[in-house]
Amino acid sequence: MELRQLKLFSEVAKYKSITKAAETMHLSQPALSKSIMALEEELGMTLIIRSNKTSDLTDAGKIVLEYAQKMNGLLDEMKTTLNDMTNLTRGQINIGLPPFIGSLFFPRVMAKFHHSFPNIELNITEYGGARVVKSVEEGEFELGVAVLPIDEQQFDIYPIVEEEMKLLVYQDHRLAMRKKVDMEELRDEEFIFYHEEFALNQIMRNHCIAAGFEPKILFKSSQWDLMAEMVAANLGITILPHSICNRVFNNEIEVIDLKQKILWRLAVLTKKDRYISNAGRTFIDFILKDPL
Repeated sequence: MELRQLKLFSEVAKYKSITKAAETMHLSQPALSKSIMALEEELGMTLIIRSNKTSDLTDAGKIVLEYAQKMNGLLDEMKTTLNDMTNLTRGQINIGLPPFIGSLFFPRVMAKFHHSFPNIELNITEYGGARVVKSVEEGEFELGVAVLPIDEQQFDIYPIVEEEMKLLVYQDHRLAMRKKVDMEELRDEEFIFYHEEFALNQIMRNHCIAAGFEPKILFKSSQWDLMAEMVAANLGITILPHSICNRVFNNEIEVIDLKQKILWRLAVLTKKDRYISNAGRTFIDFILKDPL
């Protein structure tokens, strides 16, 4: 078994497609298929369920992927450590980022960071917050950005944003003229919620339960602009961070304060006891000195 085989297998699992993985790795599809088949033959197990449209993992494949990600993470860490020892002027950072956060803050951050450190390459992958945390833990990403709270026993946490959540309702909604609304008053409302892979899903659900009710979720989405448009179409209500509300330009939507102070807190996280590259430390210092 070779480390390259595990790397190739991880790419197939990531894209759920041998064709897409081959394109990404600049390999021919037959060569990639042959490598995966050799790995399966050596392990004596089928790892991938092959079909015309997708390549899903078997139960054995999921176990191999888990260990492959750990080994690939350790290999990347070793390379980073050796590169830093040679005082290279170049660097590379793999960052996991939820789409909500990426669209709000990071274009400006990346532009300023690139201007200050043009030889450091930022490789950004967009995942939901829960998956970002798991991927940092497994070593896929050196750094991640996620919504607090996060287990501080497993991760080093660097807070970067703290702002309040706001209620969005249709212009003719019964609460539209109110300046503040109590969460308890939303008991009978239909919610437009975030997908389960986003930390805000569980955070808002917990606040609803604390107010004495289970939220009635009509739609789920990963796109804040779609959520706002659903409110404008009078399909339900939603609760979004203040920064996102500032980007909602629709006269059919009213943005209202909540009596309960519900905070949206973001942080950069790294896995405890993992070596962080000079480039990674430079990025953390940069973002802490210039808050989002």
